[in-house]
Order: sequence, then structure tokens, then C-alpha cells
Amino acid sequence: MASYVITGCSRGLGLALVSQLLSLPTSQAASIFATSRSAQPSPSLKELIDQSSGRASYVQLDITDTISIRTAARQIERQLQGRGLDVLINNAGIQPVCKGGAEHMDNLSETFNVNVNAPHEVIRTFLPLLRKGERKLITNISTTLGSIGTASPFMAKSTPAYNITKAALNMLTVQYALSLESEGFTVFCLSPGWLRTDLGGPRADLPVETGAEAVMKIILQANHKDTNGKFLNIHVPGWEQAQGFNQYDGAEIPW
Repeated sequence: MASYVITGCSRGLGLALVSQLLSLPTSQAASIFATSRSAQPSPSLKELIDQSSGRASYVQLDITDTISIRTAARQIERQLQGRGLDVLINNAGIQPVCKGGAEHMDNLSETFNVNVNAPHEVIRTFLPLLRKGERKLITNISTTLGSIGTASPFMAKSTPAYNITKAALNMLTVQYALSLESEGFTVFCLSPGWLRTDLGGPRADLPVETGAEAVMKIILQANHKDTNGKFLNIHVPGWEQAQGFNQYDGAEIPW
């Protein structure tokens, strides 16, 4: 009877993750708290919630506003009625484009606030609820663009602030993994692949549904012993040795 909180659910991967969770039996996903910064859910998210038989609910949560985060946590605590939170998925983020390389970057502070500071605030605000949960699982949605070891091939992407902040998010993940290790938490970062979303664009490798399904497989199988502190790639059959920059082999990604 697991409970989930997902940030950034109005569209894209977050929306697809809500859909994936609702396709599971109630025994695996009983309570799904879909959040975004808007006062009301997007039409697509509202449709999923309306068809969920009460399993999914909408909670307004602006990840850049600490008051909004605390208000959302209190609302979710009330709705859980004494139960803990099992899984937190930090999905919300931004990917601004900056032509001309790092020297022309004028958006690093804003991007850092959304992609690093905000997940940190969300995690530490929800920790009391997660400590009461059974799974105690936190996953931060990252990207291979945040891998320092594979940075060179991706220079043409023109997203230096995104790449830098996702590398920082990876370190934030490791810090929490080490800090919470003695409590049995599972904290890891996960690259969902290059997906056909508003952020990924129409030329991306995979339909968003494929990426969401692969992400959920990892989350459902994750455990403290094998997953804590890892940076994981999704697995998509047929993409293990694909030509080009991206392979989806389910392996660990170089830091």
C-alpha cells in the first residue's frame, strides 16, 4: 500500500509517472500525490486524477517556494492520516538553452535554484513523513548530461547551466544517501533517457511513456543494499548498444 509524492506532474515525465503508477495494483501504489506549482492541475493531470478512484490527488507545490513546500507537506500529512510517505520522486526541473558556451551563461543562478536548491528543500521538508514510511525511498531525476565523465560528446546541446546543476544534483543525492544510510533509506539519482516531451523535443529517442515505464521498473525494484547512492540509467530493450550518444542499458552512469 505504498504512497508516492511526485513533483512536476503537469506534463511530460511527471504526468507519465502518475499514469504508470495508476496502472499498477493498489497494493503497489495506493496513494499518489501529484504536484505542480499551479493552483489547479493541468487538464491532462485532472483527467488522470478524476479516473483514479481516489488513488491520486492533486497538491499545489511550488518547489522554489519554501512556504509552498511546507504547506504541501502538511496537506499530504493530513491526507495520509498517520501513515508515512514511502517514495519521493523529485522530477521538476528546467533546461534553459544558452548558445555560445559557458562564458555566455547568464542563467546559472536561476537554474541552480530550481534543479538543486529546490530538491534539497523538498527532501528535507518531507523527511519526517519519509521516516515514518516503509520504503524510505528518494529518487532524484537526473540526466547523462550531468555526468562529468561523459561531458565531451554532449557539448553541442547548448545547455551548460542544466548540465552543471544536474551534476550538482548528483552530488546532493550522494550526500543524502550517505547521511541517511544508517536509517535504511534508499536515495539515488536516475536518468530517464532523452524523451519526447516539451523539454526533450520531438527528435528525442523515446516516447515519454517508454521512459516512465523504465523509470518505474527501477523504482519498484530499488533497495537500500543495491541502489543507495547510485546514478542509474534506464533499460530499454534494443537500446543497450545503440549507435549515437545514448544507450539505455540499465547500468550505472559514470559520475
